[in-house]
Amino acid sequence: MSGHSSYVPGNGVSKWVDARLPLPRMLYDSFVTYPVPRNLNYAYTFGAMLSVMLLVQIATGIVLAMHYTASTDGAFLSVEKIMRDVNYGWLLRYMHANGASFFFVAVYLHMARGLYYGSYKAPREILWMLGVIIYLLMMATGFMGYVLPWGQMSFWGATVITSFFSAFPLIGDWIQQLLLGGFAVGEPTLQRFFALHYLLPFMIAGVVILHIWALHVTGQTNPTGVEVRTESDTVPFTPYATLKDALGVTVFLIVYAWFIFYLPNYLGHPDNYIPADSLKTPSHIVPEWYYLPFYAMLRAITFDIGPIDSKLGGVLTMFGSILILFFLPWLDTSKVRSAAYRPWYKLFFWLFIANALMLGWLGSQPAEGAFVIMSQMGTLYYFGFFLVIMPLLGLFEKPTRIPNSITEAVLEKKAGKAPAETGSQE
Repeated sequence: MSGHSSYVPGNGVSKWVDARLPLPRMLYDSFVTYPVPRNLNYAYTFGAMLSVMLLVQIATGIVLAMHYTASTDGAFLSVEKIMRDVNYGWLLRYMHANGASFFFVAVYLHMARGLYYGSYKAPREILWMLGVIIYLLMMATGFMGYVLPWGQMSFWGATVITSFFSAFPLIGDWIQQLLLGGFAVGEPTLQRFFALHYLLPFMIAGVVILHIWALHVTGQTNPTGVEVRTESDTVPFTPYATLKDALGVTVFLIVYAWFIFYLPNYLGHPDNYIPADSLKTPSHIVPEWYYLPFYAMLRAITFDIGPIDSKLGGVLTMFGSILILFFLPWLDTSKVRSAAYRPWYKLFFWLFIANALMLGWLGSQPAEGAFVIMSQMGTLYYFGFFLVIMPLLGLFEKPTRIPNSITEAVLEKKAGKAPAETGSQE
């Protein structure tokens, strides 16, 4: 996908800079003339949304940190002061709090698109794995940020989540104490979480740069899953991809603004507007909505598995549900990338999406009765999709005819031709 640079410095200063630090040339080659498949659709705009949201979160977070007090006595009051006394503090706080939710909305859509179009397959394994690392860093950052307001759900959420680590034999208690800075959630915990919450977004930005670099090395995938073969298969990144990205980001930001100004607390929990009280446990402790599917899988393990008790089994299931994503490029044995040409995979994929949404709902419900049974069934399908369905479909599924090139797919679409009889990818 790389080739000879077409960048031409416009004046003497540009020539001088280009000869010593060719940053303008790199940006021009990466975001202007960089060739992308000509059939990219709006599902490929989620990366731009994530980049915008990362910048929003870092910018608002830096300003909020200037007014925040990382102490058990002052944290809750400092957040109230930001809301009431700091100029536009309410806006910054709502942008940051809702920005976390919209960051996860974009990343889940981005990952779903990758699953549907096979963006994790060779030669893009490292690209996918870097994306999973970004996701893990986001989860850690989001959890620590949720603790900082020091409301009831912040305190008890931190108490419950950090207690999971005690389930690991030998090292569990040591890890828990390291996170807490003691034997219980308190001021050392708050200070550590504040420091890490401030640091991790910059680590995310660093991994994002590696992610984009890996993308430019291997090239962008496309809805057909066919690799670029000729120059006619591509168009310049600007204006073709940038206009799509601009429209997608604009619509995304309009919805984001709607929540900020009209539903600012809709995605949060009302108990977090009550100061933390270690003597008063909320009736139902739940994490933020974007952790709920994993919380449901954690609570689904209500039985011992040999020497592994139910608590450790639940923790291993929760962490395993994320770590399994690292091995996705090797679990999918099909040579066909895109689900557009895989009828059975497409069916199981949408069942997987429905199952993930169901697990999210179950994570918000009490861990009792039918909710536990449904969570166990949802957990079984989640792991079955990766460990059983994906490997077997690669052996037995018969894909529909795949176009010989991206250009051919575009021309067929314009001509309104339906997919022809079955065949296989080269």
